[in-house]
Amino acid sequence: MVNVLVLDDDFFVGQIHARYVDEVPGFTALEPVRDLKAARVVIAENEVDLLLVDYVLPEGTGVELIRETDIDAIVLSAVTDPQVVRSSLRAGAMTYIVKPFAAEVLQNFLRRYARFLRYWERDKVGQTDLERQLRNLHDAAAVGGTGASPAGSSTTTRILTALEEASGPMTALEVAEAVGASRATAQRHLAKLAEARTITVSLQYGSTGRPEHLYSTR
Repeated sequence: MVNVLVLDDDFFVGQIHARYVDEVPGFTALEPVRDLKAARVVIAENEVDLLLVDYVLPEGTGVELIRETDIDAIVLSAVTDPQVVRSSLRAGAMTYIVKPFAAEVLQNFLRRYARFLRYWERDKVGQTDLERQLRNLHDAAAVGGTGASPAGSSTTTRILTALEEASGPMTALEVAEAVGASRATAQRHLAKLAEARTITVSLQYGSTGRPEHLYSTR
């Protein structure tokens, strides 16, 4: 479970954003806070995995909290000054979402962030894989995004989950059996995911000399 702390000086806005968080499986919002002092107390007394901070606060900015903590953070602000956005990202914010925004904007980023977190459960990273993960995190058309995506169906979601949980690359037949679909259906979804560069494809030559495609999220 990802524990999220919302920092917004507007009580009602903070409650709304916390509700958005709670609606995403795997995420839970702690009681929202309205100032930096209260945020620091919560962080000291609780396990906080992600910060959602407003930029403008009565006694400073949410970016100050980002700079002083080693916690992933997202800035949610009505400020559209390019220099403010840039300084927020430079300070360590993973993204900057301009208020007001639809619930789906934040929730879809959280879903992509959840996949991004799972990427780090490994012994080492590869440059190509890392670039793909960073691209997918910020691409609204990637997994969990709002755009047209090959990951828009439940079958594709199950396929991605199966690949992520597998101990190694899988064949189309293995994927089909894992998600309860036909091989043709699995191959169709795998092809779309590969085209979108959400997964990688490699070839394995068997004893007959015929190549077989292997699929992986790594």
